[in-house]
Amino acid sequence: MKIGILSMQRIKNYGSFLQAYGLKSMLENLGAEVEFVDYHPGKTLVQSDGGTGIKRKIFKVFKVFKGRAPLSEKIRFINYKKNYAINYYPYLGITSEMNYSPNVDLLIIGSDEVFNCVQNNTNVGFSPELFGKNSHAKNLISYAASFGNTNIDKLKKYKVAEKVAAWLNDFDDISVRDSNSAITVKDLIGRKPHINLDPVLMYDFLESGKIPRDIDKRYTHKYLLLYGYSGRFTVEECKKIRIYADSKNLKIYCIGGVQDCCDRFIDCDPFKVISYFNHAACVVTDTFHGSIMSIITHRQFVSVVRKSGYGNSEKLIDLLERLRLKDRQIYDLDMLDSFLSKKIDYTITDKIIANERVKAMEYLKIWVNVH
Repeated sequence: MKIGILSMQRIKNYGSFLQAYGLKSMLENLGAEVEFVDYHPGKTLVQSDGGTGIKRKIFKVFKVFKGRAPLSEKIRFINYKKNYAINYYPYLGITSEMNYSPNVDLLIIGSDEVFNCVQNNTNVGFSPELFGKNSHAKNLISYAASFGNTNIDKLKKYKVAEKVAAWLNDFDDISVRDSNSAITVKDLIGRKPHINLDPVLMYDFLESGKIPRDIDKRYTHKYLLLYGYSGRFTVEECKKIRIYADSKNLKIYCIGGVQDCCDRFIDCDPFKVISYFNHAACVVTDTFHGSIMSIITHRQFVSVVRKSGYGNSEKLIDLLERLRLKDRQIYDLDMLDSFLSKKIDYTITDKIIANERVKAMEYLKIWVNVH
């Protein structure tokens, strides 16, 4: 059976890569032939920070160099972004040639924030293809798709609710990964979608044979792993993280983005990222997939919840509550020592993940075997 995955596979961050790789692997384990499908980014409904195209790239580079991290680590980060596609796209089987609307037996839209259409990211925008428009597939479903912080009120505000509802009505089945997305689907089309967890949780990366056992032997110092997009942690937050790290004699290794308190930016392949999580003394993150990688490696971690700006509260609160890890939510890094000193019991979380893996494969199996 030929299956297409329409996802965020070309977005240059580790979470997007790992969720795409995880879903592809889950489907291949069911005997499917899998290819990734591309979409045309639409016009953003919200004004973009820093403009579009080259102007946006220059704006992002400027933000990196404006920070206080060592120059060597800023340059390392720029090179990581520059070489990301050539280094890591081959793992997914994608090239520079785009694959639009192929003839497949089944098109799966997801995982990741494929339905998050009210945002300012010009790499995504308001793209009808992310809702299945112009699909040439015999069947159309989603898997663990997310609206991110888009909700019914925002869809109505920007006058796209009716369009999105019409597109969702054409799906043969809908699976989302969080409560906000489930509520939004129900509000739009009156259907209660399945809720399945993200592929980075559902595919067993640690048992896949893909994760290196060791990290770079040059980095022997114990470290706090700081995982987030560049500049997302404020100067004040970085000061608090530095105070904590120094008190525990830890270096600060940054992955995914370079922060003001960075001792070392780690540039490695996506599988080795999980190995760096596995060896960390503790993790501070404000991202969805940073939280997931902390969980699958059983780290001491905190997830910084942000309600202002772009925000991450919808997805982080839902994820942590769903996995019975609500006490990992932190709003004020003054409490960092207190949070990280409290040992995490992963017993219940592991049972939930095991049950959800069965549930996820049962959902996919139905559609893989539909022909």
